[in-house]
Amino acid sequence: MLGLFIILYAISKVDSGKYAKMVTAIGNTFGRSGQVLEKSGKFDSNVPIQPTGLKENLNRLVNEYDYSGHITLEENERGITIHILDDILFQSGKADLSDESKLMLHRLAIILKELPNDLRVEGHSDDVPIHSTVFPSNWHLSVARALNTAYYLVNDEHLPPEKVSIVGNSEYKPIASNDTPKGRASNRRVDIVIIKK
Repeated sequence: MLGLFIILYAISKVDSGKYAKMVTAIGNTFGRSGQVLEKSGKFDSNVPIQPTGLKENLNRLVNEYDYSGHITLEENERGITIHILDDILFQSGKADLSDESKLMLHRLAIILKELPNDLRVEGHSDDVPIHSTVFPSNWHLSVARALNTAYYLVNDEHLPPEKVSIVGNSEYKPIASNDTPKGRASNRRVDIVIIKK
């Protein structure tokens, strides 16, 4: 009887902080750090993302929704960069987000909104000049695309605005050669940089 009371007392005094650490440790051991999946395999938006599982969650999202031809990930000294090709976000020469692109950004936002990191949204273009009444140059186009992407994430998905910044790089920071159609397509993109803390 005494042993039973000791066990009940011990259970009632569980340290919530130690318990949380234990759950995290178990999750990391079994590859479940970060966003938890529902039984259906879909992301559970009610479970906070842990930065330690960020890359795994982003890769899972890309694979689950078949974004591999549109989204690539890069990790470097700045942090993790999500390269999003413009063909899934915008029509050629335009900066308005389509319904499909908003759905994709919504799925990304489920992961991003729980992170403590600052985010930088960067617009890029290829080196083919643009001269339209709306966008006199690639500078204007790249800034507008970055702005509209960031504004959607803040206004519609409620990412903290103080953590989001934008920049337009025009054609001056390519990730591929502009000598081929495939290379130019890779350079027409919006990057979301998750800044390393």
